[in-house]
Amino acid sequence: MTWSEMQPLLEQASWDTLYMVGWSTVIAVLLGLPLGILLVLTDRGGLLQNSVANKVIGQIVNIARSMPFIILMVALMGFTRWLTGTTIGREAAIVPLAIGAIPFFARLVETSVREVDSGLVEAVQSMGGSTWTVVRKVLVPESLPSMIAGVTTTIVTLIGYSAMAGTVGAGGLGDIAIRYGYQRFESGLMWITVAVLAVVISLIQFAGDFAARGLHRRGGRSGAAPKLRFLRDRTPAATEQAGTGRTGTEPELTKAS
Repeated sequence: MTWSEMQPLLEQASWDTLYMVGWSTVIAVLLGLPLGILLVLTDRGGLLQNSVANKVIGQIVNIARSMPFIILMVALMGFTRWLTGTTIGREAAIVPLAIGAIPFFARLVETSVREVDSGLVEAVQSMGGSTWTVVRKVLVPESLPSMIAGVTTTIVTLIGYSAMAGTVGAGGLGDIAIRYGYQRFESGLMWITVAVLAVVISLIQFAGDFAARGLHRRGGRSGAAPKLRFLRDRTPAATEQAGTGRTGTEPELTKAS
């Protein structure tokens, strides 16, 4: 197969892969983000502590994550056909891709949110902040750099999933590698497909790492959150000293005998 024959196939397959992965990522973030935060809030000691709800949500997430993607696609064929009218093509592939990515991203969000300093949460609560305020002003801004890294990991994982989806007619680069590289013994096209996937993944990983580092340098916070750290240092003793004009580090003067 010549390059002039490969080029249109690779261009269309690359677009199909980006289309599937892009929409699946959007759906996974929109649904996985609140799910991951809810896992933290309903856990023991959380702001919305509810052991029953936490266990139910956790089990659903664990079951969905434990299922191999190729089996998940087959199990969801009926739902995919009901939702999209077909089980073949890139639109149909978005359904199992998104459903497979939602619990994966939810666990990454849960891990990121648990790393937030509990002192900030206590400070907002002491100031009368509601649960929604804590989530919006502290949990999400403070864990944003880690969440960006989680989104990057999710995208890379979805690219691998999309290649597997190509085995059942979803299209994309995986479909090209299977139909031409494996079934028609076009080894040159298969290796070019592998190279394209490697380049795409490298660019996405670089962009995600760059964004995460940028947020880390800026502090990864919403602006008002860092000021809350000073509230933890204002102990009753420090407050009493502030009224007398002394700081906690100033030595007390005594008269010489």
